[in-house]
Parts: sequence; C-alpha cells; structure tokens
Amino acid sequence: MMSQQSPELVLKRRPFGSWLLGPADQSAQRLRVRLQILMTTFSIGTNLIGALVVFVLAVFVLPGPSLVDQLQLVDAIVIPAYFVVAVAVGCVWSTRLTRRETHWIDLGRPASRREQIATLQLPLRLTLIEVLLWLLAAVFFTVMTLILQPENALRVALTVVDGTIITCSVSYLLTEFALRPVAARALVDSPPPRRLLAAGLKARMVFFWAVGSGVPVAGLMLAAVLALIEGDVTSTRLSVVILALGIVALGNGCLLTWLSAKSVVAPVRSVRDALSLIGEGRLDVSIPVFDGTELGSLQAGFNRMTEGLRERERIRDVFGRYVGPGVVQEALSSDSLGGEERYAAVLFVDLVGSTELAAERPPAEVVQLLNRFFAIVVSEVDRQGGFVNKFAGDAALAIFGAPAELADPAGSALAAGRELARRLAEELPEATAGIGVTAGVVVAGTVGDVRRHEYTVIGDPVNEAARLSELAKTAPGRLVASMSAVAESAPAEAANWRPGDEVTVRGRSTPTHLAVPHRP
Repeated sequence: MMSQQSPELVLKRRPFGSWLLGPADQSAQRLRVRLQILMTTFSIGTNLIGALVVFVLAVFVLPGPSLVDQLQLVDAIVIPAYFVVAVAVGCVWSTRLTRRETHWIDLGRPASRREQIATLQLPLRLTLIEVLLWLLAAVFFTVMTLILQPENALRVALTVVDGTIITCSVSYLLTEFALRPVAARALVDSPPPRRLLAAGLKARMVFFWAVGSGVPVAGLMLAAVLALIEGDVTSTRLSVVILALGIVALGNGCLLTWLSAKSVVAPVRSVRDALSLIGEGRLDVSIPVFDGTELGSLQAGFNRMTEGLRERERIRDVFGRYVGPGVVQEALSSDSLGGEERYAAVLFVDLVGSTELAAERPPAEVVQLLNRFFAIVVSEVDRQGGFVNKFAGDAALAIFGAPAELADPAGSALAAGRELARRLAEELPEATAGIGVTAGVVVAGTVGDVRRHEYTVIGDPVNEAARLSELAKTAPGRLVASMSAVAESAPAEAANWRPGDEVTVRGRSTPTHLAVPHRP
C-alpha cells in the first residue's frame, strides 16, 4: 500500500488539485503549452463522445422509424464533415479568445480588475462557443431531416439538444479545471470579484444537478412520448430504449457529479493541507486562489490569515528581541499597569573606560565592540534562564526570577556572573567590564502609561548590583557579589564563592558583605 503523501508535498506537486496542471511557478510558455494540450484534448474528447451518444440514441435507440435504412451517402459524408469542421472552428476560436483575454500572462504583469473578471468568465464564454456550434448542428440536421425524413425530424432535434446540454456541461467543468493555473495568476493576492459570486457555488450545484439528473430523466420521458406516438413499439424495443437511456443517464449523472465534486473538493483540500502545515508551526504557507466562487474567497481568506499570523509572529519576535520572550508573554497575558513583589537576583555589568574608548576609536568600531560585548552578555544570561531587562549605553541589567520564575534565581545569576567574567576575559580582551551580582525582594511589573508600557524591576537590589559593578572594576576577576545572594543560592553554586570585606556602597546606609569567586 502506498503511503499517504505529506500535505507539504501535495501542495508542492499538486497546487491546483492535479498533477496535470503543473506546478504553481511554471513559466508562461509552459503554461501556454499545457493549457493548449488540455483544452484541445478535452474539446475533442467531449464532443466526440457526445456526438457518438447522440448518433447512437437517435439512430438505434429511440423509438420511431429506423434511420439506418434511410441513411444516405450524403449523410455519411455530411455528419463527419460537420463534426470535423465544428471541432476545428471551436478549437481555433477558443484558442484565440483565451490568448486575447489572458495576454497579461505573456506580458509578465498582474491582471487588472477587468482582466480578472474576464479570466474567471472565460470557462463560460468558451462553453458558449460549443453551445453555439451544437445548436447550429441541431438546426442544420433538423432541417436536413425535415427535407429527407420528415417523420424523424422531432427525434433528431430533441436528441441533439439533449446532447448539447450534457456535452457542454461536461465541457464547462473540464475547461474550468484546465484554466485553474490561469485563474490562480489572475487572483494572486486578491479575492474573486464580488460580482462573480452572485451565481456562486449554490447556483452551480443546482444547475449541475438539473443537467445530471433532470435532462436524462427528461430523455426517458421523451422516449415514452415517442413510444406513445408511434403506438406499435414492442415491449422488447421499449425495454431496450429504457435500458440504453438509463445507462446514459447513470453515466452522465455520475460523470457530472464526479467532476462537480472535484471542482469543490480541490480548493477545500488545498486549504485543509495548508492548515495541517499551519498546525505544525509552518507559517510560510500560501495556496493559489484558483476558484471564482465562494471557495476562492475561502482560499484568499486563508492566505490573509496566514499573512496576519506571519506578521504577528514577526512582531512577537521583534518585540521579544527588545524586551525578552518572558516579558512578551507577560505583556500578552496582562495589559494592566503595576507590579508584584518577587524574590529575584540582579546582575549588572558595566564596561570599564567606555568614555576613553569612544574618544580613541571611530564610532563604527565602538558600536562593533559594544555589539560583541552585549552578545556575550545576552548569551550567558539566556543560558542561565534570566533576561536582559535594559541596555544602558555600555551597561546591561539582567534579572533572574522575573517575569519567569526560577528554582534558584540567586544561583543562576552567580553562575552567569562567573561564566560571563571568564568569557569576557577570553573573547573580549580589549575591553574589561565590572560585574555585580546580588539578590533580594524587588517589585517587578509594567510601569508607564496606558499608551506606553515598560517592564522593569524596582528595588534596593537593583541599586546594590549597580554599585557592586563599580567596585568590581578594580577587583581581581572583575566580579563581585553579595553574600546574601550566595547564602540564598544552591550549595553547588555557593561552593564557588568565598566571603570578602564588608563595604557600605554609595547610596546605601547598611553595609554589604561582599563575596568573590574562589578562582578570579
């Protein structure tokens, strides 16, 4: 048993519902060739089958005087000749009309609104060409029968008219199928015009039900009427007539129903396959809009939805780059100002001699240096579960434990500080930075105005971390923490630190017991 193809593969290989229509990105020349082959094949095939069915019904099935005995040499020549001429005229006429209404494809430009409407109306206009040729055949052969065999004129006329309705209905569906790639190019990034939706999906379903069921049943009723008129039709003959017409009715109804269902299922299936990819997180999905009914509006609506999802994801990503993914989630789940008390750890890192760097180096070189510096900071903070809350010139403030809770915020901040000091010394030797780490209760939340929010943390630990980073600029290893943070950290991390001096930093009245790593 063949495995079911993935939705991505289906959309890539059969974007219009069938491999016969080719890929969505085929060139204009290949599209022209493919369209010509399909439309010529469909036109010849449907008209040939329709003509054979009408001929068999009129000559051998329907009750009445036998046409076989009355066929003349002129009939054997005229009937095939008309068929060949009509098919040739129809193919040339249809090709010229199609090229004229879709010339914008060869020009390599989008279709205008008028050209969109003309393209979507093209299947109907092409079908009307066949209707005209079939009606001419009905008039021509009816007149010819009136002259040669008057008693069979009604039978020939009604049979050809029935054949016209059935054959042209099938031809319309096949033409619409072949023109899907053209319709998709006409409707790219645009829904079907509303004026075409007046006779949309409902009208199409009703019409094809009538053609697929009503016309064949009318044919059976016609056979009964002809049998009553003739009066001498045997039961065997009538049984053959009913059986033959029943086979035609079943075949025609099945074919029309199948083609009509395919025309409905194809756009719905494209949306279904694309939705499967959206469910897997693939937002780079778009589907060709190739239907002129409400189903085309469904396809266009799906594309607008995915475009909105991509835009939302892009905004979310950009927003997250500025404030951090945790803050994005907090902002999306709550739109209120204010904050809450949290136990959090704070890491403050500040470059040493940034003023001299700016004075001695070109601005572009200073920016490159800052970017390298901040890349290391963000990398280590993210790796330990914190987030960089602020970039302030040549300094950065990182928070551990808010907005996302951590099992050991103090230990995470201390580990980040140690690894950050090591990486800065190894990867950025041309610039040094002081790193201060502390922990305590802070108020974390959004501040500002309803028109402009900012997520921040406020409290004594923030000020203390900034002052400790100033002390660290002259300390071995350029890293200083508070013993209160070490005491609150897990034993595995606390083992990497040892007590230092007690210092009253600027802006605080109580002394801070310092801690430094064992190996600076």
